[in-house]
Amino acid sequence: MFDYQAPSQLLKDKAILVTGAGDGIGRAAAITYAKHGATVILLGRTTKKLEAVYDYIEKQQYPQAAIVPLNLDGAAGHDYIELANTIESEFGHLDGILHNASLLGERTNLANYDPVLFEQVMRVNVTSQLLLNQALLPLLQKADNASIIFTSSGVGRKAKANWGAYAISKFATEAMMQLLSSELQSLSPNVRANAINPGATRTNMRANAYPDEDPTTLPAAEDIMPLYLYLMGDDSLNVNGQSLDAQ
Repeated sequence: MFDYQAPSQLLKDKAILVTGAGDGIGRAAAITYAKHGATVILLGRTTKKLEAVYDYIEKQQYPQAAIVPLNLDGAAGHDYIELANTIESEFGHLDGILHNASLLGERTNLANYDPVLFEQVMRVNVTSQLLLNQALLPLLQKADNASIIFTSSGVGRKAKANWGAYAISKFATEAMMQLLSSELQSLSPNVRANAINPGATRTNMRANAYPDEDPTTLPAAEDIMPLYLYLMGDDSLNVNGQSLDAQ
């Protein structure tokens, strides 16, 4: 595991957007960020799941979260602009984005891959990240120091047979992070971009990808949070353009 001990109020007074916040790693990150003082904006497609995370944060008496139901598969340009306007009116700025939402798609070879599903995976895993970054960059630029975290994968660095659109989307995610981090150095030096490869983690997506695997042999999402805290907090101000492993 990535070794980092976060100060208890590492993210105090920071507003952080987490996509795919209703489940798995997104849920764990949202709660962990709130625990360390952040006001977390919970974005996801299932309102009921987001409400459960919101209620948990409230019960723990962490800073009050906000809920933004949004289906990244069907979202249009105006939805992202509306999101940016809402965040600006509520918070005035944005200190971080965790791009966590992803679709697995099919585990099958490219020769048989459904092109409609391929486009859907790319929309959620890649295009939505571009549109979010474009809409929210002006708010990130208003922060003293802002962090964008992308979610990569081992198959986004070296592709493996039958990982299809998911692997291709994660290669694209790595490229987007590298491009953005490089461009931000001159455009907005107060904003940095990095990627995290979470590794094998006990999530529903992992169970769908490896149905025969015993999930109890894997770390829980909460166990890999040290790197998520490090890259979102000010202890990583000099880290930009890196793709790091959570375990």
